[in-house]
Amino acid sequence: MGSVTRGTTNPNRLRRMDRWIAAVHGAELRRSPDPVAVDLGYGAAPWTAVELLLRLRAAAPRTRVVGVEIEPARVAAARPYEREGLVFRHGGFEVPVPGRPTLIRAANVLRQYDEEQVAAVWERLCARLAPAGPHSGGGLLVEGTCDEIGRRHVWVALGPEGPRTVTFATRLGSLGRPSDLAERLPKALIHRNVPGEPVHAFLRDFDRAWAAAAPYASYGARQRWIRAVRDLGSDWPLTDGVSRRRQGEVTVSWEALAPRR
Repeated sequence: MGSVTRGTTNPNRLRRMDRWIAAVHGAELRRSPDPVAVDLGYGAAPWTAVELLLRLRAAAPRTRVVGVEIEPARVAAARPYEREGLVFRHGGFEVPVPGRPTLIRAANVLRQYDEEQVAAVWERLCARLAPAGPHSGGGLLVEGTCDEIGRRHVWVALGPEGPRTVTFATRLGSLGRPSDLAERLPKALIHRNVPGEPVHAFLRDFDRAWAAAAPYASYGARQRWIRAVRDLGSDWPLTDGVSRRRQGEVTVSWEALAPRR
């Protein structure tokens, strides 16, 4: 179920997303009796699935990864890379794996779809996640976009109940201003970066905070970013801490950026 993507991929393209997942979702993977992560739409080469296995196992050693692709030729090409804990399957948004995955990562998949299709895809994928319980937040869907070499990312994190947060992540040395990340907004937000929409106001305020933090640039781009994000938090509901911000990230509540209908 779904459409064939261009399949563009590169080694280390999703490293920022992977590291964030391992940091914020590692405990959930460790708690799960059968931690299964799905790399949905991994593309023409299996690099991202191989790397996802390595990065998640550093945080949760029992994790298994299933790479899922809708193009049969890509699945056949990936099969020689299978190993203990990593398999490849033909499929799409139905997520053809047994049980309910603890993680589904869909990077650079929905860019080719219409904005009106996103909500239905999110709903379908969230319904496949492991459910929340008394001591569990449930599975996590991470859906977003990045550039070709992984310098700039924006992704939405969703639980079984729906969207939770939006994370902006960048290689700070290559950043001119925070609104440079606008071109990597996921499909649910990219057409909403216009006056009157929350995501436009957020990026506008972020640019202002970045400009005001210019004196901190003498200490490096990281210190400037941390200061700008601290000031941004006065007006926006940020959900992360300094340890993630030092990585060139900032995470904000989905409700603050959700499109106006």
